[in-house]
Amino acid sequence: MADDTLEFDPVCLDHVRLGARPLAVFDIDDVVLQFLVPFEAYLTSLGLRLIPRSFRLHGNILASATEEALPDDEVSALILSFFEAQERWQTPFAEAVEVLHDLARTADVVFLTAMPPVYAIQRRRLLDRLQLDFPLIATESPKGPVVARLHGGRPLPVAFVDDMVRNLSSVGTHVPDCLLLHMMPESEMHRHAPQAEGLALRARDWREAERILAAHFLVD
Repeated sequence: MADDTLEFDPVCLDHVRLGARPLAVFDIDDVVLQFLVPFEAYLTSLGLRLIPRSFRLHGNILASATEEALPDDEVSALILSFFEAQERWQTPFAEAVEVLHDLARTADVVFLTAMPPVYAIQRRRLLDRLQLDFPLIATESPKGPVVARLHGGRPLPVAFVDDMVRNLSSVGTHVPDCLLLHMMPESEMHRHAPQAEGLALRARDWREAERILAAHFLVD
């Protein structure tokens, strides 16, 4: 396994205040907020389209006029421009807002989003507008060490929810007692995504996630 350290950007956790309660850490893109669907709409507005040949954005974005794939550096720039414009495009998944507030009655909810911290301001505004005013950590660092620092080895239940197997694996390595929950939307592209069998439980929707998390927090 690759070295899973805080190697990309310093991660500040000073703004996160945890109580003597369970901790539930949630990824945002394609877990709390829709990413792929609005990103495809964003591409269409620019005369581009995404083809689901693999679970990657690089190599799978074409110019509609020429059917030629965009170079990797242009795709990377598009992702950043979408983060810049996220407030106009991204919306929450059905029942996500309600379930998160229900969970917050018995657990501390924290968002851990994989994005350059420079775009955290836009994301914070978007989340606040949706009444999702839970603490936000934006980082490009591996998520396992971040969750380990956040939880701090407390003798309380902890859970982590993400759509990416590599993030679930990272957290599982660094926080062995953490409940890992795999959530991802149904799409042609996500059918190419790595699965988390043997690593994490699978939740098909937010109500199923709520039942799993509530049971974990109660049992522990």
